[in-house]
Amino acid sequence: MGKKLIVTEKPSVARDIAKVLGVKGKGNGCIVGEDYIITWAIGHLVTLYQPEEYDAKYKSWNFASLPIIPDKMQIKPIARTKSQYNIIKKLMLDKEVDSIICATDSGREGELIFRYIYEHAGCNKKIERLWISSMTDQAIKNGFDNLRPGEDYNNLYESAKCRSEADWLVGMNATRAFTIQYGTLLSIGRVQTPTLAIMVNRQKEIDDFKPEDYYEIMASLKDFQAKWIDLKENNSRIDKKEKADEIAGKIKGRTGQVSQIETRKRRESPPLLYDLTELQRDANKSYGFSAKKTLEIAQSLYEKRKAITYPRTDSRYLSDDMVGLIKKTLGIYCTGDYEKLIRPILDKPKLPITKRIIDSSKVTDHHAIIPTDRFTDVSRLGADEAKIFNLILKRFIAVFYPNHVYTQTKVTILVEDENLIASGKVINDLGWKKFYLSDNKSSKDDQTLPDLKKGDSVDIIDTKVLSKKTNPPRPYTEATLLSAMENAGRFVEDEELKEQMKDGGLGTPATRAAIIERLLQVGYIKRKGKQLIPTEKGMKLIEVVPPEAQSPEMTGKWEKGLTSIAKGTMDPKRFMASIERYVIYLTREAQATRKDVQFEQDKPKYKGKSKKQSFGKCPLCDKGDVLENSKAFYCSQWRQGCKFTIWKNELKDYDIAQITRPMISQLLKDGKIPKVDIVQPQTKEKARADIVVRKAGKPYIELQNLTREGGTVNKN
Repeated sequence: MGKKLIVTEKPSVARDIAKVLGVKGKGNGCIVGEDYIITWAIGHLVTLYQPEEYDAKYKSWNFASLPIIPDKMQIKPIARTKSQYNIIKKLMLDKEVDSIICATDSGREGELIFRYIYEHAGCNKKIERLWISSMTDQAIKNGFDNLRPGEDYNNLYESAKCRSEADWLVGMNATRAFTIQYGTLLSIGRVQTPTLAIMVNRQKEIDDFKPEDYYEIMASLKDFQAKWIDLKENNSRIDKKEKADEIAGKIKGRTGQVSQIETRKRRESPPLLYDLTELQRDANKSYGFSAKKTLEIAQSLYEKRKAITYPRTDSRYLSDDMVGLIKKTLGIYCTGDYEKLIRPILDKPKLPITKRIIDSSKVTDHHAIIPTDRFTDVSRLGADEAKIFNLILKRFIAVFYPNHVYTQTKVTILVEDENLIASGKVINDLGWKKFYLSDNKSSKDDQTLPDLKKGDSVDIIDTKVLSKKTNPPRPYTEATLLSAMENAGRFVEDEELKEQMKDGGLGTPATRAAIIERLLQVGYIKRKGKQLIPTEKGMKLIEVVPPEAQSPEMTGKWEKGLTSIAKGTMDPKRFMASIERYVIYLTREAQATRKDVQFEQDKPKYKGKSKKQSFGKCPLCDKGDVLENSKAFYCSQWRQGCKFTIWKNELKDYDIAQITRPMISQLLKDGKIPKVDIVQPQTKEKARADIVVRKAGKPYIELQNLTREGGTVNKN
């Protein structure tokens, strides 16, 4: 009987598995034992072809070669890691190896990493799948005791393959099309562009916002405060200060009566367990961590520390078979500072488990992120690791606590025909919020009200008019952007589609951090403290791409489609056909439509950048210099609003292929180029005309004094 080859995603995972299986022999890029050979990828080892590898004509970026849609997408080893690929290929095809165990990460991308290697190596041996949610020794052992057939994950592979090919087709074609049209590198992606559009639209709301002044009246009574309110409008805002001063003076020093008391008991359920996106949000709000940093820390806690379960999950629930594991994990951490918090849970006759904790129907590939059943000494973690681990452990305990229960009291006071509202809050049971006391911010609703009854008299000791302004929407932070990406359906107006998109956001928990980092990398957004702000280039990109390319609706539907492929409920060919139609539309739209938007040219990557050549002063604003890009001559004051642009191909219909540098210099110096040979577009007659630069109106050049062979035409 031959050996089984185990393929992992990283060397560290291979070592962990080798330890559990007792495999110790060193090999070339592998660990060798009697029954197993364990080898590893280094992330992706195989990738999709570049366009020019299909056909040399694609080396040149031009509209004639678009769209690029290969009959069959081809894959190749990545050059820098080809040596490790060759090791895995040799092992896969080795006669000593009978079957393969896929032990890459248990998710869509992990499946793609393995299948691309397997496919390119030309291997057809039996596949088994190791599918685990924890890297503890026991979890690995249990996983090998319960290996699953590789074909159980064929749909997951098809979903991953469609995602990879769709991103290639959209990215390659759209990036080339809009780069060609606007003469500067414009990176466009299936997910990144709609994500950018969400941020740009928010920034436009902020930029267009006009603050309005308004006033509120606060009244001081004995031991508490109240706010003036218009009960008919249910509004405390007053537009004019004179009116606010009048009301404040009218009630100050007067005695009012309690006209109404409303008391309601409210309950807040504990939060759900963490999925990756929620963990990234909380880490950003609490510690300012980027989504990328949180993912890296969580991955380290999972792989190296064995402290938490698989982090790249989109589920916030546990499965029905985990009750015993939950109790064991709580028991392990019932020590030190956590003992007084966990002991009350364990002392109950039965664990207080609800559908908000365990619900197998809401567990996808992986359950929620929780601590493993192997004790982790927090004092031995790095500072950032400890912060993330404590968030996860605290949430894991908090979900078993009772509701937060409080009594909300609202008192209405009538004084001089005016109404005041005082709100107060009495906590009946802190419940799960005892874990988050430092997060709670006090408000006017938290004040303690005296024991009042309807009809009681109360004195208005003092009044104060507060000047306020309406506030614009807030810029996105990583926390709020992650929420927007996850809930992209709320940007869709169609109610039926909005409901359908509840499970189809922008990207997945595993990819959202990379999308944000990509937007930063290509210069479409920038960080400003915790905020993420679109750059000028990002704002302009959304101006020029068609609505479909920036639509969360379309991308959300695609993400839902990929999930359906993984579930076996959608044909991959149908999905890819929709992507191909979209790519054809995008490239045609880019070629046919050119917006009057000027992009700053990309800075060269070498030092010592030379200053751009000026061809003369701008005749329109008389301030800027006329500069050149690949498509046009334009004014350096374009950022300040000058629209002067002369397209190089502006006179192509008159058989003048291009406006050249000498021509633009002469136009700016003399105002015209006399007696230029042309061909009239309608009649194809040869003629001569003066090319004249205009100081107002578009286009900024025109033909004058046109002379045909045999006479003069007295019109422009």
